[in-house]
Amino acid sequence: MNFPTLNQHQTDLLNAFVAKQKIGAQFVISAPLLSMDVSAFDALANYWLEEGSSESGFSLVGIPFRKVINGVFFIQRVTALRVERDLDE
Repeated sequence: MNFPTLNQHQTDLLNAFVAKQKIGAQFVISAPLLSMDVSAFDALANYWLEEGSSESGFSLVGIPFRKVINGVFFIQRVTALRVERDLDE
């Protein structure tokens, strides 16, 4: 799978948002939060689901919220749990 990449602005938004969360806190990451359209966010969320996201300081929990666009389901937001980054990587 060609995993999606975030541009520098989106990476900065995500890092700043995650950094504000306390370890153990649950929070929502959404397409609008990262200035992404729903289909691009869906690809990113699927990558996180398959490959993990703990290197970004969070793990996904729960069931992603999906939105139907033209009969196709896209992940629009996910619930995340703030974890400590693995500094060994």
